[in-house]
Amino acid sequence: MSTTRWNYHVAEIKMQLFGRSMTERVQEELSRLGLQGWELVSAVQSEAADSVRLFLKKPA
Repeated sequence: MSTTRWNYHVAEIKMQLFGRSMTERVQEELSRLGLQGWELVSAVQSEAADSVRLFLKKPA
């Protein structure tokens, strides 16, 4: 049985009409959060395709 405790974080990246692509913005956010120790668990695009939610965890 694992005794590791976790902190969880949900980041939402909203669609923008101008500026960097969604892919670039998600990559930047994942890199930024990765430097803080967060690990991506899952990513889900909203039904309206206007945002992406990133689900992350790191040891408490």
